[in-house]
Parts: sequence; C-alpha cells; structure tokens
Amino acid sequence: MLGAALLLGQWVTNEYFFFAGYVVLQFVVLATAWNILGGYAGYVNFGSGAFFAAGAYTSVALIKGFGAPLFVQVLCAMLVTALMGGLIGAMTLRLRGIFFSIATVAIAVILETVVMNWGLVGGARGITVLQPEAPAWFTSYNRFLFVLMVIFAIAAVTAARYIERSWIGRGLRALRDNEEAAESLGVPTMKLKVFSAAASGALMGLAGSTFPLYMSFIEPTSAFSLNYAVSALAMPIIGGTSSWLGPVIGALLLGSVQQIVTVTISSELNVLVVGGLLVFFVVAAPQGILGLLRRGERQ
Repeated sequence: MLGAALLLGQWVTNEYFFFAGYVVLQFVVLATAWNILGGYAGYVNFGSGAFFAAGAYTSVALIKGFGAPLFVQVLCAMLVTALMGGLIGAMTLRLRGIFFSIATVAIAVILETVVMNWGLVGGARGITVLQPEAPAWFTSYNRFLFVLMVIFAIAAVTAARYIERSWIGRGLRALRDNEEAAESLGVPTMKLKVFSAAASGALMGLAGSTFPLYMSFIEPTSAFSLNYAVSALAMPIIGGTSSWLGPVIGALLLGSVQQIVTVTISSELNVLVVGGLLVFFVVAAPQGILGLLRRGERQ
C-alpha cells in the first residue's frame, strides 16, 4: 500500500485527489481509534474531537514554541493524547452507560475553552501554520502528507488488529458483554479499559497531529468540529464494530461520500449525510456492513 501511495504521488496530477485522500485516510485512523474503546470495550466516546484537536494543537504549540520537526510533533501529539486518554479513562471509566458518554462531552467543552484562551496557539482567532518545503521526492507538501497519512492508517489498523486478536481484545470483549462476570473470572477490567482509552487517545492524536500543516490555518471551531466526533462514532457503526475491518469500510465509504457531497453540493451537508446514514444503519443493520455480509454468507 505504501509503494502504491508513493507511485500515486508521482503519477496523479490532480492535486485535489491528495487533498481528499488525506481526509478519507484521516477518518480511517480516527474510526479505528474510536473502535478500540467504543467497539471492543463498549464504552461510547463522544469526545473524539477533543483528542483529535489535542493532537493538532500539540503540534501547533511545538511549531510556534520550539520550531520542532514533524516527527517530534507526531510523537509528542501521540504521547500527550495517550496520557490524556489514560488519565481521563482512570477518572471516568468507573462510570458506565450514558454517564461515561456525558463525561467525554464535558471534557471536549473544557479543552476547547482552554484552547480558546491560549495565546501561543492563536486562541479563538486561530493561527497560521506555514508548510515547510516539500521533501525532494514530492512535488507538493500535501502529497507528502497524503503518503504520511497512508503510513498512519496502516499503523493504526495494524495496532487495532493486534489488540483485537490478542488477550487484550478477548478481555475487552468479555467486559463489554458482562463486566461483573468478567471481573469475577479474573479479567483485569479497569487496567484493560485504561489501556484501551490510552491507545484510542494516542491514535486520535496521531490523526490530528498533521492537521495544522494540512490546513495551513487552525482555529478552535474547525479543530473541535462536531463532524469529527460524529464521524468517529458513525463510521465504525456503519462498517461494523466487531472487527478491525468494520471501521475501515465505514471510513472509506462515509469519507468518500462526504468528499463527493462537498464537491457537488455543499460541505455544510456533511453532518446531515453522516446522520442520515447512521440512522439507517442503526435501524436496518445494527451489525453494520460486515453484519450484512456475514448474514448473506450464511444464507
């Protein structure tokens, strides 16, 4: 896949292809990250936008404060959001059901308020982030970011697949089905929940780490956009939350539809499209596209 992405970077002449491809791949990372906690463990996180924005603003702070190189920005964004996920998880994952979900919304509101009053990263007015010169093999920096996001997507899916198939995934599924029973059988439920919150947060921060360079301008309204929180939740549900493949299918489908709607109609309709598809799948196919395919195979 990486080789194909590098070749696309040389052969495709339409710059919008890389602009749109970056967004779709970013959603693959975001949806995969959400599914580690929401799908495997069954804890619905409405605060995905906060982790995404935290990754983005960590990069902005490092660029403006220290002129840090890109790999340091990415690494620190993951570290900050992993710590944030772990700490928030330790404090809120004792809550269950709607209480945990409400807590994640509150965290997003608090973090956005902090950013809006932080002068170094532009506050409420936003800040310009200039793209550096593209590496030698690339004709534009957006093409480089596209290839970088391909690497991020592969890394996120590989991590989710490993978690799903390891003892960690089995433990998360056990606590999702019946937490009390899992605990009585010796499953370290709290440790697993905190780990999944940290891993999920790190990948969401990874998705947001290059967002300022991609946009060249960042302000709280776009970084904390409702679209990220809704899409991160909707894509795994549409694709299927039982497997690492579900979020990938959902993100590719929904991300592509959103890009088509943006070009042909209006970007303002993106959330409406996501909401419509989400309602349809929740009512008609609660197991997502993967569930429909498996049902078809059995028949």
